[in-house]
Amino acid sequence: MDLRHTMKGRGAMAAMAITTGLLLTVSGCGGGDGGGKPKTSSSTSQSGKTGGDGAKQETQTPSQNVVLAEVKGGDITLTITSAVRDQGGFVTVSGKVTNGGGQFWIASNWRGDERELNRNGASLAGASLVDTKGKKKYLVLRDTQGRCLCTKFDGGGVDAGQSADWFAQFPAPPAGTTTVDFQVGSMPPASIELTDGE
Repeated sequence: MDLRHTMKGRGAMAAMAITTGLLLTVSGCGGGDGGGKPKTSSSTSQSGKTGGDGAKQETQTPSQNVVLAEVKGGDITLTITSAVRDQGGFVTVSGKVTNGGGQFWIASNWRGDERELNRNGASLAGASLVDTKGKKKYLVLRDTQGRCLCTKFDGGGVDAGQSADWFAQFPAPPAGTTTVDFQVGSMPPASIELTDGE
């Protein structure tokens, strides 16, 4: 009886040990496969992202230096580098103004003729977008206090031989309008193509 009980006890322990070993092996394999798969897909997606971002940066870098339009008025050169339509229903136009003359340039006639706009000082408050096809003119947006959503030049203008970055925000023309004329002060109109922002 003792021998049988001993054998039964040993058999049960052996079966238990085999079952436990199999469970550990199965879970170990499952963990290895599961752990291996995310690592592989993770490294693949990371390399894909890096490649994608790298390619994206390569295509974006040149576009930041693209000149959409450039017009001259005397010693002043107005360059437009961006005209982006966003999903909020606005168009933001930006670029650079360069004073190629030998004296300080005062941006007085860029601020517009309205009394409310004159309070903005030397700025792009008088700029406009003209949709020649739709025969409509869009003025610079203003806040409730009459301040333009545009650049205000420090000191009232640009020093001789210097450049200054600028921007001006407008209501967006209809989606079908892709080309508009940018006009400010006595500068000639500059025809620009609108692009869609993200």
